[in-house]
Amino acid sequence: MRKVGPLIQYLAVSKIQGFRKGYSFQSLKLVAIALLLAVICPILSPSGVFSESEAALWKALRSGKHFALLRHAIAPGMGDPPWFELGKCTTQRNLSYEGQSQAEKIGERFRANRISQARVFSSQWCRCLETAKLLGIGPVQELPALDSFYRAYKRRDSQTQILKEWIAGQDLDQPLVLVTHQVNISALTNIYPASGELVIVHRSESGEFSVLGTIETD
Repeated sequence: MRKVGPLIQYLAVSKIQGFRKGYSFQSLKLVAIALLLAVICPILSPSGVFSESEAALWKALRSGKHFALLRHAIAPGMGDPPWFELGKCTTQRNLSYEGQSQAEKIGERFRANRISQARVFSSQWCRCLETAKLLGIGPVQELPALDSFYRAYKRRDSQTQILKEWIAGQDLDQPLVLVTHQVNISALTNIYPASGELVIVHRSESGEFSVLGTIETD
């Protein structure tokens, strides 16, 4: 868990300095709230309960009762160009060198936590497929249910339901990793992950999903 105490001290000092520089109380208050939210939100699950430790999350993923959603690694920009074409990476927003390095490091994190082989499924978007391949933890299979609906938001509910039903029927004895997009993960879990962030989800015997926590990567 991140330490909030030092941040509060920092905010107090910043306010004093801000007043000296002539900033308004209202503007300083807004900055303080934004900084506090930046610290508090990532460590809270949707139910308001603190997330499990990272070691516990990796253990859960190995347990046969959980799966991982992974937002693709760093790909500068937002959405895709108007001339986007599925299957042609030159028409899409792709991983930067930093994103490629991030994806490789995520794979190293899997192996460091005793997951060297997993069932890996990916959106058909190039940035997701490249992320999935660079993990190096198993063959990558394309899964249209993981495709982005950023530019076709009307598909959100129907596609999310298809994905839920697909996951409900999967064998979780081997770790399952689904590489997809922010909009897809948010629709399924109410979590808004950063690039390269893992969301560990528990699947109950009745097929219900609950977020155990998230793992951020550099």
